[in-house]
Amino acid sequence: MGSVFNFSGKTAVVTGAGRGIGRAIALGFAEAGANVVLCSRTKAEIDAVADEVRKKGGKALPVVTDLTVHEQLENLVGAAVAEFGRIDILVNNAARSFLRGLLDLREDGWDKCFNTNVKAVWLLSRLVARKMIEQKSGRIINITTVGADKAEAGMAAYGCSKAALKHLTRCMAKEWAALGINVNAVAPGFTRTDFSKPIWSNPEVEAIICKVIPKGKIGEPEDVVGAVLFLASDAAAYITGDTIYVDGGTMTS
Repeated sequence: MGSVFNFSGKTAVVTGAGRGIGRAIALGFAEAGANVVLCSRTKAEIDAVADEVRKKGGKALPVVTDLTVHEQLENLVGAAVAEFGRIDILVNNAARSFLRGLLDLREDGWDKCFNTNVKAVWLLSRLVARKMIEQKSGRIINITTVGADKAEAGMAAYGCSKAALKHLTRCMAKEWAALGINVNAVAPGFTRTDFSKPIWSNPEVEAIICKVIPKGKIGEPEDVVGAVLFLASDAAAYITGDTIYVDGGTMTS
């Protein structure tokens, strides 16, 4: 089993790879030998991650991409194939969120969450799936959240979009299994990222959060990497349409 997590010669595309969970996943694949294609709207961030990969002897291609613009999705896929010849793994990690109650959330805020968290995932996955069908193999891993299952005040747009993504994962898995493509999801619990910093940066709020997590602490981006690598590996060859929770036991309560 030692070679199962060796991704040498394989190419992984990671969206939202400039920071947080996406950065950790990209570095995890690079350390396991994969070529990594880094996607983000912020050039400086993915350039910095690409430098980290190269300093460790890996190969990285940063591609600035707005996931809500179809032409830029096509450019991302085209650039990845032109550089590395194939796409073996797609990690749909990028997401939008707004901390607003339903009475105050603007309509365009709701739309931005669904356009990035659901529609863009469908469109990008479809583009990549067509390449994977030619290869007769591929893995797509969607990053959801425990909020797809547990209602959280002020996070309705985010949680509802991720619940839709969880079901989209099952739909893609069902339709594409016979084509050699496995599609699964990883659902982190509360994780210490810039994305959630407005919440955990308050020590009193962090203490409250930790009390309801059975492991007694907030997750770190690196905690998510193992589940993603597992689902991308041959060890998960017979797993598709499922979700792995990386939440410190949050879903047990």
